[in-house]
Amino acid sequence: MYRDGARKSIWQEEIKRFPSESAMGQLFDVAIVGGGITGISTAIKLQESGKRCIILEASNIGFGTTGGTTAHLNDFFDTTFSQAISDFGLDNAKLFAGAGQEAISIIENNIQKYGIDCDFMRKKGYLFALDDKQQKELADIVDGAYKVGHEMLYTREVPFPIPFKDAVMIPDQAQFHPIKYIRALSEAFRNAGGVIHEDCLCESHDEQEDFVQLNTTKGTVQAMHVIYATHIPPGISILHTMNAPYRSYAMAFSMKEEPQEKELGYDLCDPYRYYRFQEIDGQQLLIAGGEDHKTGHEEDTGECFSRLENYVREHFDVETVHYSWSSQYYEPSDGFPYIGKLPSSSGRIYVSTGFRGNGMIFGTLTSQILTDIIVHGSSTYEHLFSPSRIKPVAGFTDFVKENAVVAFDFVKDKLFREKITSLAEISEGEAKVVQYEGESFALYKEKGGTVHLVKSTCPHALCEVRWNSAEISWDCPCHGSRFNVNGKVLTGPTVKDLQRIDPEEDSAVE
Repeated sequence: MYRDGARKSIWQEEIKRFPSESAMGQLFDVAIVGGGITGISTAIKLQESGKRCIILEASNIGFGTTGGTTAHLNDFFDTTFSQAISDFGLDNAKLFAGAGQEAISIIENNIQKYGIDCDFMRKKGYLFALDDKQQKELADIVDGAYKVGHEMLYTREVPFPIPFKDAVMIPDQAQFHPIKYIRALSEAFRNAGGVIHEDCLCESHDEQEDFVQLNTTKGTVQAMHVIYATHIPPGISILHTMNAPYRSYAMAFSMKEEPQEKELGYDLCDPYRYYRFQEIDGQQLLIAGGEDHKTGHEEDTGECFSRLENYVREHFDVETVHYSWSSQYYEPSDGFPYIGKLPSSSGRIYVSTGFRGNGMIFGTLTSQILTDIIVHGSSTYEHLFSPSRIKPVAGFTDFVKENAVVAFDFVKDKLFREKITSLAEISEGEAKVVQYEGESFALYKEKGGTVHLVKSTCPHALCEVRWNSAEISWDCPCHGSRFNVNGKVLTGPTVKDLQRIDPEEDSAVE
């Protein structure tokens, strides 16, 4: 398995394993936990700055969201500049507005410096309103962009066959192949003396006065500083109450005729849909994404793919679906990412999370922010994106709503589990969370009769998992932990597997 799901992404063929190097018991300047774009970009920057670094990845490089992104590189964000002005003030919104181009420049500089072939291309972005409500939203977006000095130009044409009421063109956007990019950065990191350890799950940390000890499945590692580049940090933290896990869906289609213009496109639906093109094996494929929902809150995740495919076929002249996949991201309560010192840390542990749909940008920007803080003592974005920032107004309503949903899910799933008396009550191809003699189990029966049985309580915060039929996984609706059918962790924040039960040997369920 190269990704955190059963479906294959368009980038997955390029994922390669790295030989693990012996590093247990050694002292490093910085240990980076997580091998996606955030961890790899930050590791190479710190290594080149003179720090001795190690990357600890629980599975393989590119296993998580970097291997499942659609890889748009934008300098406008899911949090609009109007929202940023309203919640954080004009000066902070202007600083926020510069983050996108800075991140794209970092990627361009890395490509040039290390000679990376990753299909990087500058593109125009088109943002289009499909109805009257969206037209008003677009006008507000453009007004906010004008106030922070960001260029958005009204246009009467878009290179996508979708009827629209109004649209803007946004210059100097970009796209790339994320796995080719981080794989080359990983090789450059190793060539610079950095150490990569795959299949190494960090189970806990112990922060001392002079160093941090990481306890992993392969032994202990000590570092002067630790960076959790794991999408959401492990353990129980205030950050888990300030971020909500979401899943997004993507499909790649062959076209009956290759389009002349291959730009980037976004509508203003809720959830919004987004488009781009990518050449794979000499063929241009349309990548379409959307149908986002909170993790564990869609009864039939396979329907998300059906809805997306139906919409694309309605508007585009497509042929075959070559790839379909989903990935995870986190929505911060106030719209800005959290990049900096872990709130519970005394100063040696850092975190980067809450990227919304802009993971490639904020994952890359993390490399500059955390390198500046660790090497130079401060960063331009340090206060803007601080994980310890307190904004009683911005995001407060979403904060209350999100935690109410988590509490409701926790109680509801505990009270309303279906009771069974025998495995025979579950049909082939079916998956359920069930109660048997007072205990809760997550049960999946393959076609053919093979049974996969695990305890259903997520070890992270003791919520009950729910079935994800599209990715053949058990997903936690509270904080986004995910597990395969045998209980193995696919996605944190949990660091523990679901307890596996052998129905033929254990009498818990007969």
